[in-house]
Amino acid sequence: MADAVQSVGGPSLTDLIERSAELKGELVAFAQSARFDRWLTPLLLAAAGPARQLDEGEAIRITDHFVLRYRLPDGSTVVGRFVAGRKDLTAAEREMLLGWRDPVEGIFEVLRKDGDAVVLLNLIDDLEYHTYSNVGRTAFRGVSEGGFLHTCLVPVHSAGGAWLVSGAMSYYPGSRAADIAQAALELATDRPELVFRNPRKTEEGWRRMREDRAAFVEFCGGDELILPPAEAEDLLNAYYRARQEAAVAAQPGRRARRRRVPGPDLPSFAFPRELAESDTIGVIHDQVDGLNFYADYGMLQDLFADPARTGRRRHQELLRTYLREETIAPLPIRRLAAAHPETADVVFRKLLRKPGFVWSEHGEALLRRRKPWYYESEPRPGVSVISDRLSKLAAGRGGRLGAPAR
Repeated sequence: MADAVQSVGGPSLTDLIERSAELKGELVAFAQSARFDRWLTPLLLAAAGPARQLDEGEAIRITDHFVLRYRLPDGSTVVGRFVAGRKDLTAAEREMLLGWRDPVEGIFEVLRKDGDAVVLLNLIDDLEYHTYSNVGRTAFRGVSEGGFLHTCLVPVHSAGGAWLVSGAMSYYPGSRAADIAQAALELATDRPELVFRNPRKTEEGWRRMREDRAAFVEFCGGDELILPPAEAEDLLNAYYRARQEAAVAAQPGRRARRRRVPGPDLPSFAFPRELAESDTIGVIHDQVDGLNFYADYGMLQDLFADPARTGRRRHQELLRTYLREETIAPLPIRRLAAAHPETADVVFRKLLRKPGFVWSEHGEALLRRRKPWYYESEPRPGVSVISDRLSKLAAGRGGRLGAPAR
């Protein structure tokens, strides 16, 4: 039962869960009030599309995301404003509500039921979650061990180790394991930050990235290259092929069977059109930011090598783009300034029209102003680390966790 877990010197877990149902209802009503209509309604309309059709589950997911995670123009969240305006909340209630700003999104395997709760394994971050619903055990009626849930969880902070379902919850039977594994792989690849909620995965991700960077430098002759798009594609395809061949050769027992094993059939790597149409591409494999590609990087290097080019409109616009675009991290600008310390000041003085600008003194502040999003969180590895369980499910070898071996 939920009473089995209780916060020290505070309300019981049962009390917090019951109270969470009341507070969640009030919070959603607060978010759907006229004061937030200018932000929530466009999100719902965009999801509905031209046909103006939106199923209930998707509407719930969008609203839940808006309530807990959407950043309003001043940087605040709806739940943050709700808590700030409710002076009647207890310390435990405030702590619980503010903890909801960091929900866990994932695809979960149902390990077992435990009284009013279910124990879930997140296939994305490989962590277990002891999970309740604020509507009670009826929320998990029809949920079976070995099945899967796609949902978000929020913490009950005062009762360590307890989580609540938040928003929509979709259940899939164990027979859908292959489809679920593919969806989890896509989610882990598209949003690696979900993987790195697990500190062990973060550590493993950094290790793998270091190994990949070392192999890249050995194969390509350096960690920074400037090439025409076609040459860059050929080099990267050759590199990926060599890495895959090395991985295949390293598998146990592979050496003895090498002659009978065909080479890996990799899809050909190709740049998107905006990069493929560039004169040159910068390929940088950084120890923190990982492997990245930059359009017309050769032109930008020419600018720093010869500041007289600052007067040329194309070069100026390119540097402005690098400073402005949210898809471009500070890395290439830092690299160029470090490689050309004798000219970096001149480049930025002309571009910014600030004769007193000194890169060593003002450069980092400039990047923080132009790219605040980059500094909002700790760096994460640039590779996703897939759990053994997800790998087995994707390969059709999942079985049921905890089931006896056959």
